[in-house]
Amino acid sequence: MSSAHFDVVIVGAGLSGVAAAAHLQKRCPGKSYVILEGRAAMGGTWDQFRYPGVRSDSDMFTLGYSFKPWEQTRAIAEGEAILAYVQDAARDIGAERHMRFNHRVTRAAWDSRAARWSVEAEEAGEVRRFTCSFLLMCAGYYDFDEGYLPAFADAERFEGPLIHPQHWPRDLDYAGKRVAVIGSGATAINVAPVLAEKAAHVTLLQRSPTYLISMPLVDPTANRVRRMLPRTLASRLNRFIRVSVTQGFFSLARAFPDMVRRTLLRRVERQLGPEAVAAHFTPRYNPWEQRLCMTPDNQLFAALRAGGVSIVTDEIERFEARGVRLKSGGVIEADMIVAATGLNLRMLGGAKISVDGRAIQSGEMHTYKGAMFADVPNFASVFGYTNASWTLRAELICEYVCRLITYMDAHGYVSAAPRLRGSHRDEPFVDFSSGYFQRAASILPKQTGRAPWCISQNYMRDVASLRYGRINDGAIEFTRALT
Repeated sequence: MSSAHFDVVIVGAGLSGVAAAAHLQKRCPGKSYVILEGRAAMGGTWDQFRYPGVRSDSDMFTLGYSFKPWEQTRAIAEGEAILAYVQDAARDIGAERHMRFNHRVTRAAWDSRAARWSVEAEEAGEVRRFTCSFLLMCAGYYDFDEGYLPAFADAERFEGPLIHPQHWPRDLDYAGKRVAVIGSGATAINVAPVLAEKAAHVTLLQRSPTYLISMPLVDPTANRVRRMLPRTLASRLNRFIRVSVTQGFFSLARAFPDMVRRTLLRRVERQLGPEAVAAHFTPRYNPWEQRLCMTPDNQLFAALRAGGVSIVTDEIERFEARGVRLKSGGVIEADMIVAATGLNLRMLGGAKISVDGRAIQSGEMHTYKGAMFADVPNFASVFGYTNASWTLRAELICEYVCRLITYMDAHGYVSAAPRLRGSHRDEPFVDFSSGYFQRAASILPKQTGRAPWCISQNYMRDVASLRYGRINDGAIEFTRALT
């Protein structure tokens, strides 16, 4: 079967895939590319998640693209607005015509003699084949097909709907119903107060507390900057301010965890009182050992004070016909249960990767600058920040790939592969204790304690490394065409 050749194959038409297209068109205008998307539409996360209350957990000045300033007044945007923004960005740059939907990439094989990747994608039961000189994975890090659902005892006994937010039914009617939301992460925090607007009552059931912080939906400072300065300059300044605040707070939390912990808990105490904080809002870990959860404009706190939402901290013993029995002996009566219990991680879009016939296991790979991998030529994968906006790092990686391709062309190289030499100590890919990272530890790549084989989680350092650092830094092996 014949295959179509492109200079670059991008896997995924979500936030990262559109960013990759934009940077390729700007920085490598002569390169051909195709975007292979396994789903039927672009948007990735923001097309997949449609539950009530879905929104960004980062401000849109950093979650938005550098090449398309966010112009709405709300700094924290709802999922529908973010999806429309990504679609508009793709239309603006003409990326839509490069997209192939319902093309699920299943295999990618590198051939050193040909200096190209062979990529297989399934579409309507058929295998479509592509070849490319560079493969850029922008497929995100979680399984779009199935969210994480623990094996709840006697779950089959529950007579109402049991719903995972990743697959929210479009026509679900929860008006006047008693709803139990299981979870303490961003999804649970966002969905509970929105459901309470129509439901008879919402009970937020968490096994353990998380840190909560409130941010304004509308950022008056950012909007003032936009009124005073030209559009592009205002966008850059707002982005710089938000990056500085976010990274500064993260560094402060890591350096002085007790102080930051007290500050965060005092803010919740002002909303709900000391008894509620002691019972339900005091985590067992330090700030930023897991991602902080945000409730914009204190929405969850307001719903708790109004009585539409109540919170229970306990563990589930089993499901019953009309609710959930707790290990403490109590029962939460419910007509509907929302299992906001997290994600299943999936690396590299679930594709099987090989280099010259040797299978590459994601859990055995070592990351180079958080963008490429040891001994895998002409290949990069986008993985955003855990302590800041995903898009910030996604764009830096796309910029780096374009710089690398340009450098290779200028020097007559056909392949570039990072090589990890010498002794090293393996460290986890992500320094977070969140459950979904712990469950996926075996499939996550590794890093070491030294550059460029580590991930800094620091935007300013990554700007220096990915945007301005030397391409030929001694860690990458370049080759010319075999004759």
